[in-house]
Amino acid sequence: MAVLVTRPHPDDEATAENLRARGFEVLQAPMLRFEPVPFHDDEEARYDALIVTSANALRAVEPQLAGSRLRALPLFAVGEHTGAAARAAGFGRVIVAKGDAANLRDLVQASVASKQLNKAGTLLYLAGADLARDLAGELGERGFTVVTHATYRMVPASRLPREVCDAFAANRVEAVLHYSRRSARAFLDAARAAGVEISALALPQCCISSSVASILRDAGAPRVMAAASPDENALFEALTRALRSRLA
Repeated sequence: MAVLVTRPHPDDEATAENLRARGFEVLQAPMLRFEPVPFHDDEEARYDALIVTSANALRAVEPQLAGSRLRALPLFAVGEHTGAAARAAGFGRVIVAKGDAANLRDLVQASVASKQLNKAGTLLYLAGADLARDLAGELGERGFTVVTHATYRMVPASRLPREVCDAFAANRVEAVLHYSRRSARAFLDAARAAGVEISALALPQCCISSSVASILRDAGAPRVMAAASPDENALFEALTRALRSRLA
């Protein structure tokens, strides 16, 4: 029996490795495909800090960061995974939030009180082309000036891999892991197109957040588990709970 990982590549590889280390068989079906979007740093623009809500935003621009003035700026990252990507890209001052955009917003605001950031300054938001929430607008309402640059897009996969469809047909999948609302929607569309939606949704659906979980519940999945916090360790704990309850 296998756990199906729908996380985009290349992050799905680290997830698969972590699951195998815990004794799970793994199938991979990345439901979103990463595509960089051309980014041009306006040398005349002056920024006081960067905000980043996905490691993909940094992957997209990393080839352009050698010698860039941006690496000297403080960078606010949504979570530790994105923070690690920022450090790997050469950023020396990385301030990490607790895994969601609301906490990142509050962290940016708190940095003014602690004098880490000047509220009169400008933030550069390296973002995806499709945003789950208007973080720039929320910061704007709190008095910040935010310049948003889309550096990547995630393209939904139109179909499931053949081996995954065969595994559903043979009842060899025991749970599905979901990492975003968009990838969850793409999974539902691909499962429907492949004719495996009923068997797929009957399985435990383990989600990185309650927001992602709502997509699966709205689709009719009867066993949906949300991680207690938006990080992979908590998601694995949700997976363990789901499989334990399945055996009870």
